[in-house]
Amino acid sequence: MKTPETNSAGTVRPIREFRYLETLTIAFVVILLVSNLVGPKICRLGPLLVSGAQLLFPITYIWSDVFTEVYGYAASRRAIWLGFLGMALLAVMGQVAVLLPPAPGWQDQAAFARVFGLVPRFAAASLAAYWAGEFTNSYTLARMKIWTGGRHLWSRTVTSTVTGQLVDTTVVILIAFWGTVSPHHLLVMIGSSYGFKVVYEVVATPLTYLVVGWLKRAEGVDAWDAGTNFNPFAFHR
Repeated sequence: MKTPETNSAGTVRPIREFRYLETLTIAFVVILLVSNLVGPKICRLGPLLVSGAQLLFPITYIWSDVFTEVYGYAASRRAIWLGFLGMALLAVMGQVAVLLPPAPGWQDQAAFARVFGLVPRFAAASLAAYWAGEFTNSYTLARMKIWTGGRHLWSRTVTSTVTGQLVDTTVVILIAFWGTVSPHHLLVMIGSSYGFKVVYEVVATPLTYLVVGWLKRAEGVDAWDAGTNFNPFAFHR
């Protein structure tokens, strides 16, 4: 993929080809889609009960940090929109497949519908939360890179996770469960899910350091977003 780079002075450099960006973007979208498919499974981890999606989805925030830190906000914005479109297509086509009559003798319709069946409220909650949370995460990291002069990567990854996951978790739970449980239970659900996701990504910070450092050396790039248009609907810098 060819992407313009912006240095710390906000100067746009010539378009160039990156070796790993396309592969990382594909992996990002695949992780999103798989996390939606494994979401219905509830897993026990010691005293915690978490969905399959909670084990995988936080990785997308690590990916978003890598996109923004190495390639810049524009690359992250593109990946976020591709992921959003992939999730929407999965939800729609899954529902179409569920509604089509099963072939005679096929006995797995109920199980198939349980996994792929579209519950509009939960689908809307998932898409809205993903979109808002990912853009909050990427915007926070890009802005903080300028404020910190590119120092203290850990402060940017942690702060962007804290803000992005707060938006994501709050939006998804409020849309999905508002009016079905008490306000107290809503707060408990938000707090427990949010805490798990933040701890998950803080623990992964050393890995983020390794990946970011390696990619910067391999690609020969360290994008700065001083002159970037941060409008999520703008597909240019």
